[in-house]
Amino acid sequence: MAFRILHRQNNLIKSLICRNQSSAPLSAFEIQHKTPVIRKQTPIPVALYGGRNAVTMLPGGGIGPELMSYVREVFKCAGAPVDFEVIDIDPTEETKQFEYALTSIKRNGVAIKGNIETKSETTGVLSRNVAIRNELDLYINVVHCKSFPGVPARQSNVDVMIIRQNTEGEYAMLEHESVHGVVESMKVVTESNSERVARYAFEFAKRHGRKKVTTIHKANIMKISDGLFLDTAKRVALEYPEIEHNDMIIDNCCMQLVSSPQQFDVMMMTNLYGSVVSNVACGLIGGAGLLSGRNYGDHYAIFEPGTRNTGTAIAGKNIANPIAMLSASVDMLEHLGHQLHADLIRGAMSKTISEDRIHTPDLGGTAKSTDVVQRIIDHIYKSDIRPCI
Repeated sequence: MAFRILHRQNNLIKSLICRNQSSAPLSAFEIQHKTPVIRKQTPIPVALYGGRNAVTMLPGGGIGPELMSYVREVFKCAGAPVDFEVIDIDPTEETKQFEYALTSIKRNGVAIKGNIETKSETTGVLSRNVAIRNELDLYINVVHCKSFPGVPARQSNVDVMIIRQNTEGEYAMLEHESVHGVVESMKVVTESNSERVARYAFEFAKRHGRKKVTTIHKANIMKISDGLFLDTAKRVALEYPEIEHNDMIIDNCCMQLVSSPQQFDVMMMTNLYGSVVSNVACGLIGGAGLLSGRNYGDHYAIFEPGTRNTGTAIAGKNIANPIAMLSASVDMLEHLGHQLHADLIRGAMSKTISEDRIHTPDLGGTAKSTDVVQRIIDHIYKSDIRPCI
């Protein structure tokens, strides 16, 4: 009997060794749902060659490719020391392009991306956007919702930082049909990721002179999952007595955000709530075409428009607002340490939008996308701080 048990154990060990030595790539499903490794926080490495940064560019679908062309054009005019490695991911393709994109981001450390369209509702076709965030453990998403002077909006004087857990919650995409006509979807909340988000939010508030952090939840109904997220936030808040902490239920939060967004300073929340709140906040200050989003992990960073919209309906019509993607590119320059170039482009964007009021149709204007970009370039050429090229 003991011999048979030992024999089975040896076979199991051999099987595990063979599996670990296999060079077969992970499937999209395995990438999507593997447990993220909680790594010690270290500075994010970036590829630098001859004083220039290599950055992965994923144009995505819809308006993504045309917006990326504007980024390259503006960077060229501003003399930004960045070289882009452009990779187009076909959402219907299995893993080859996706794996190459991941390799590129791991090599460069930094990426800028549009939304990669998921063209199928079939359960076997998984979101590449979610898979990228999970594979690279980009556990934080940050959107700065700040009013633009001169832009017609439903609210003014808004300045809110939305900090969103980026890899779990309802986006775990663990669903099954238990019996015919009954589908169960699993919401995943872990203490380790909740603590990382809470600590990031309070550290951000401390570094940037913010006074209050609000945790958004639905712990009155989801008492265990959202309860864990809220309890973790309260525990971390005790370590930052100089920063006020309160909490708010997500449905009340949306009402309060629409009626009085000025009450918020830093907001932290789980994944799905972050998607809802970011879109509501963007709508309050002018729409999806203005704000950028930042995705951070311990090792990599990806920059993108704040609302992650594909914009397929307006693709190729020269009416998409280029500001959100350009703002993402400026965030990327700041992350890379090119503050002079970032200030140059951001200043040109501000003059174009707030002073010249060159607005695309989403902001109530009549300007083309190329009109906005050309005016930004004009301001760059006129600037006294334009770097030598």
